[in-house]
Amino acid sequence: MSDLMLDDVDHDLLALLQRDASRTLRDLGDEVGLSPSAVLRRVQRYRAAGLLSHNVAVLDPRHVPEVILSVCLVTIEDDTPEEGRRYRARLLEAPEVQQAYEVSGDYDYVVVLACVGMRHENEVAKRLFQQDPNVKRYTTLFVLDPVRTGAAMPTREPVRGPAPPSGEVRGATD
Repeated sequence: MSDLMLDDVDHDLLALLQRDASRTLRDLGDEVGLSPSAVLRRVQRYRAAGLLSHNVAVLDPRHVPEVILSVCLVTIEDDTPEEGRRYRARLLEAPEVQQAYEVSGDYDYVVVLACVGMRHENEVAKRLFQQDPNVKRYTTLFVLDPVRTGAAMPTREPVRGPAPPSGEVRGATD
């Protein structure tokens, strides 16, 4: 995360903004106990620090039936820093790439694509994977049901209540 010091109100406000950034400053302020102007100052601080990068509308893929979502697992041949920068730049240039992660394990990248139809998906796979001389192999997993989509990021560990006394089970009733 950034060097920005976040208090409890910041964490709550960021969680609200990630759920629905279209809410009014007054509505957000009512939720976190701040005036609209105080909410605005905090939001401006998040933007200036780079924590809040942009506001977007998130479409539910179930309502856009022409869209094909796929998860591509990519292994590259040469993993030098220069080749890594070049490949990342290619992924960032492609509007079909919804998410891209450099990962550990058997694969080097996990790439989430959103394409309109199978022909488009094939063209993108050819451009990003097959025609790249540094891609050793890739596997495509097609999303059958987008059970949960989103981009919300936690800003702190979840708050947990105290542990129950020894021998006591939470939720148990007499």
